[in-house]
Amino acid sequence: MGFADLLEEVGGFGRFQMIHVMLLSIPGLLMACQNLLNNFTAGVPEHHCRIPNITAALNESASSVLRAFIPLDSSLTLSKCTRYTETQWHLISDQPSHTNATELQTEACADGWTYDKTEFSSSIVSEWDLVCTLRPLKQMSQTIYMGGVLTGAIIFGGLSDRFGRKAILIWSYFQIAVLGTFTALSPSYVVYCILRFLTGMSVSGVILNGVSLKVEWIPTKTRTVVGTLSSFFFTFGQMLLAGIAYSLQDWRKIQVAVCLPFFIFFLYSWWFSESARWLVLNGRSEEALKRLHHVAKTNGKPEMAEKITLEVLESHMQKEVQSSKRIYTAVDLLKTPTMRKISMCLMVVWFSTSFAYYGLAMDLQKFGVNIYLMQVIFGAVDFPAKLVALLMLSFLGRRLTQGLCLLVSASVIFSNIFVPKEMQFTRTALAVLGKGFTSASFTCVYLFTGELYPTVIRQTGMGFVSTMSRIGSMAAPAVLILDEIMPALPSIIYGGSAVIAGLIAFLLPETHNIPLPDTVEDVEEKWEKKKQSLQEQTLSESLALQDLKQDGGQYEENKSHLHPLSENPVQIKE
Repeated sequence: MGFADLLEEVGGFGRFQMIHVMLLSIPGLLMACQNLLNNFTAGVPEHHCRIPNITAALNESASSVLRAFIPLDSSLTLSKCTRYTETQWHLISDQPSHTNATELQTEACADGWTYDKTEFSSSIVSEWDLVCTLRPLKQMSQTIYMGGVLTGAIIFGGLSDRFGRKAILIWSYFQIAVLGTFTALSPSYVVYCILRFLTGMSVSGVILNGVSLKVEWIPTKTRTVVGTLSSFFFTFGQMLLAGIAYSLQDWRKIQVAVCLPFFIFFLYSWWFSESARWLVLNGRSEEALKRLHHVAKTNGKPEMAEKITLEVLESHMQKEVQSSKRIYTAVDLLKTPTMRKISMCLMVVWFSTSFAYYGLAMDLQKFGVNIYLMQVIFGAVDFPAKLVALLMLSFLGRRLTQGLCLLVSASVIFSNIFVPKEMQFTRTALAVLGKGFTSASFTCVYLFTGELYPTVIRQTGMGFVSTMSRIGSMAAPAVLILDEIMPALPSIIYGGSAVIAGLIAFLLPETHNIPLPDTVEDVEEKWEKKKQSLQEQTLSESLALQDLKQDGGQYEENKSHLHPLSENPVQIKE
């Protein structure tokens, strides 16, 4: 008997759980906006050197005049980063050619740049001139944000195990609302990056504590469906971001639009119920009992409020209470054999999933398709991908689903290496397919991790392994730079990482339809028993096979003494 049995007695997945999960999932709409915001707030518009006394925009008529001031690059378009030191009027009437002006002297854009405002009316790139030699600062802003998400996973993961899921979640909503909105007022690139870093920290607090509050209040048999359906909010949020960005097209307005709603989430989050599991394990059993009674009444089971007493609650969680008397840290994730194996495997899986996901999702402009349409397509593909993941999680289990999603995404990424650049539609379609499977992998790993780690250290564990996800998301943009060395190199790295993680995922224990563990001892005992059972089964099969061989050998020996023409086993006497 454990806490899972009490949840069933107070209504299972009833009205309380439905409302709770829905309110916890709604902020997921804007979690995607936070993570992928850089595609639009740091969008790179078409640009060229600003020419003094010429205000012509980037259009067909102006380009002929600009030929006198700006050279052509290798693709026979106006250079983005250089201009002629002297005006070349004769080039206006000449046919576009890259070779006819190669010997003319050029210089950097000393007077700044002129930007095309067709796609973005304003972005941090156009506002602070993050182009040419400063172009790496665009990617750095995303890396800094992901560094904040990484830091938040470490800090908020441990704090929520100590101070509760609800308290840290409420604070995280408030931090995103305030600092995210203030980011729109940034006077400089440095201030912008600092505020984005702090916002990223709170994003981790929302994601980690939201997942734990869902998992710890729902019965075992509904975890798969709830986990997958909740992830659809994140999926729809990607499409919502495209609509917000297209309608506003100004980075400051977009920033406010995706952060201001968190004030609403902050206000209604006070209604959330703290995890009763966490309350009991932290010596607050009376408060946990009140929460359970509230759940029972909300679910239409008021009679259970009388049956479930403090003694009943503590007897169901006696083992967990004894274990909770000590303080757990990230070191405990690596102390015991099974926990160490789980943690190391999950670190690889989290890193590779995030690495491949953000490698595909954070550079939409390279596909040559309208960036807003591309964002919608990249979001829409997650719906069928996650439905497939739901079916796989329900029928194949967590381990097989996790491994297959990573291996299939790797095969798609590798396939794109052999598709010519001219076949842009095919390359884009494969990238979208690969992104869909990495998204399904994300759905699985969040659920899988929450089920593998015990309650006493679940948040610390989630924060610990998800740090590898943040490192992967920080490394992904940097790998894209390697295409200058070899165009296929980024795909080889992304795909290779997914292959390794997919194979390692098969080493994890299966958790499908298995009650959540509450203590480290539960984890060690549960999987050690399964391991011993498997070893005993293997040993018994081996012994049976040896007996069979011995019986067969004895039969052959007896048979050798029979007359070769005799059909009956009658030994011939000499």
